[in-house]
Amino acid sequence: MKVLGIESSCDECSAAVVEDGKRILSNVVATQIPFHAVYDGVVPEIASRKHTEWIARVVKEVLETAGEAPDGIDGVAATARPGLLGSLLVGLSFAKAFAWARDLPFIAVDHMLAHLYAANLTENDPDYPFLGLLVSGGHTIICRVDGFDAVTVLGTTIDDAVGEAFDKVSKYYGFGYPGGAYIDRLAVKGDPAAFRFPLPNLHKGEHRYDVSYSGLKTAVINQLEQFRRKDGPRGPAEVTPENIAASFQKTAVDILLRSVFRAAEDTGLTTVVAGGGVAANSYLRSALAERKDLRCIFPPLDLCGDNGAMIAGLGYQYLKRGDRSPLSETASARVRGFKKQYP
Repeated sequence: MKVLGIESSCDECSAAVVEDGKRILSNVVATQIPFHAVYDGVVPEIASRKHTEWIARVVKEVLETAGEAPDGIDGVAATARPGLLGSLLVGLSFAKAFAWARDLPFIAVDHMLAHLYAANLTENDPDYPFLGLLVSGGHTIICRVDGFDAVTVLGTTIDDAVGEAFDKVSKYYGFGYPGGAYIDRLAVKGDPAAFRFPLPNLHKGEHRYDVSYSGLKTAVINQLEQFRRKDGPRGPAEVTPENIAASFQKTAVDILLRSVFRAAEDTGLTTVVAGGGVAANSYLRSALAERKDLRCIFPPLDLCGDNGAMIAGLGYQYLKRGDRSPLSETASARVRGFKKQYP
């Protein structure tokens, strides 16, 4: 079965053709980064407008690259949640119209579940159950995964997501947009021990696997000098972009790892699958790889960000099971259960 997948949840206009939920025949991602970089963040109105301008051309290109005519497509999948509402509606509406015009089965999918499915598009696809680490955009989720759509949230953020923290710190210091990529590159040349930022103390209620980033963000932006290392073989640590980036990145990732390792210990699960834009972070990937008692699976870098291949792959699983979405399906900006209150 060849499924056309359409992704438009934020600022990447993407489409893909995937065969039998595994083989990527084509995957096109039209990035809007140049249009949002001048604002150091995504402008929703610009994002939805660009999706409207580009979606037809992107789908045409992906079909041509796959060597398929519209008649060769067996089903259509599109992101319906979560994301920017205007952006979601563009891709979802196009996908429904394409399916209706060709009399094809249509399925609306969850963007976060699709990020988790991205690892299945590799040769090292995981066996269920496993621990999932979803770090995409405004979401940070640690979960138990028993099937492609059977996910139990164990921990999540009580305030900012890790990706938001990267973007906000990068914006404040003028590192560049998107923040995660710029901080990762700067961190390679910096000292991760230059600033000793604290880890959050989530001691109230059931927060063993939860994370928090508002405190770290405040420390990096407003209390930098307070956490600068004053002693060392060469004297006080220098306040440089590289040192700030390296110290922030290490602490941000260590917050994630603390909760992931707790969940692995408590559940007995030894496979960890990461997905989402922050899954491309080099320190996160190397730190997880050091745990020889865990099998850690990451999507390739080009499948960590938003892409149509993960939508098509996940869509195939639903369509194979016989699931269908009505053409009255609409978009939703949020998904319940992905953020907690404290305590």
